[in-house]
Amino acid sequence: MASDPKVLVFEEVAQHNKTKDCWLIVSGKVYDVTPFMDDHPGGDEVLLSATGKDATNDFEDVGHSDSAREMMEKYYIGEIDASTVPLRRTYIPPPQAPYNPDKTPEFLIKILQFLVPLMILGLALAVRYYTKEK
Repeated sequence: MASDPKVLVFEEVAQHNKTKDCWLIVSGKVYDVTPFMDDHPGGDEVLLSATGKDATNDFEDVGHSDSAREMMEKYYIGEIDASTVPLRRTYIPPPQAPYNPDKTPEFLIKILQFLVPLMILGLALAVRYYTKEK
């Protein structure tokens, strides 16, 4: 850690709320956990859901080990200006691709992958049966 830590405002930290750019506030410190997203045992969704707020309670509720706490130090980037952190925040999920209603449901594709070969086989057997010389 630097001898004179960088002080960040909440609005700046809250903007880093994507998989490729993720900052968390834990115990008044700001961490850039972007390199850890793929390796986090709980998955990246857990980390993304803790962005844009003080994630101290989320972090403590899980009961992280001492080694996890030590690992956090390499992601430390500065302190949060506590006066800029809102007391209560409404959860705003990270931006996601819009739902496309024209997209064929996956189960329909799986059914067709099973039925189409069976129909081809049935058609081939029917053609063979009706064209077979007696």
